Amino acid sequence: MYIDPTVYTGAPENLSSRAAREQDCYRLLEALGIAYTRVDHDAADTIELCHEIEGLLGTEICKNLFLCNRQQTDFYLLLMPGDKNFRTKDLSKQLGVSRLSFAGPEHMQEFLGLTPGSVSVLGLMNDKEHRVRLVIDKPLMDAAFFGCHPCRNTSTLRMKTDDVLNTLIPALVADYTVVDLPIPEPAE
Repeated sequence: MYIDPTVYTGAPENLSSRAAREQDCYRLLEALGIAYTRVDHDAADTIELCHEIEGLLGTEICKNLFLCNRQQTDFYLLLMPGDKNFRTKDLSKQLGVSRLSFAGPEHMQEFLGLTPGSVSVLGLMNDKEHRVRLVIDKPLMDAAFFGCHPCRNTSTLRMKTDDVLNTLIPALVADYTVVDLPIPEPAE
């Protein structure tokens, strides 16, 4: 995977060369006065591919999981540390929801306007009817910085967590749920 080793401040100079959803992210961050740094790279749609990018940005990239209940009537965007393993039963128990599973790409497109591998908290700007419930794993809230894609997995942003929690998220959703997911024990 190619990674441009340059760490940029702010949006690309030529926004028109970027996808519309990515452009929307930069415009939103600018409108909210949120400062960020950026690294551009080939598509990075897994956490494993993001480790070199994390080194350049100096922060861990958030894992973003788009989930739904069994009936596919309730949808959740879970933000959690990138290297933390996810177990459905742990989240289901804390949310009081049975049988959570990964939502399909058709729902991801419908509610967030995104494709697999590009999901991020910024995608909530496309959820005009507020159908997706935001869920944040507590360790993310304690970090100094927050790393995510700008709705496209060919760039990664680093923002202050305080800006994400106190400016970005309130601009996107009325409320969110904090969970404290355990670190799963290794299988024997």
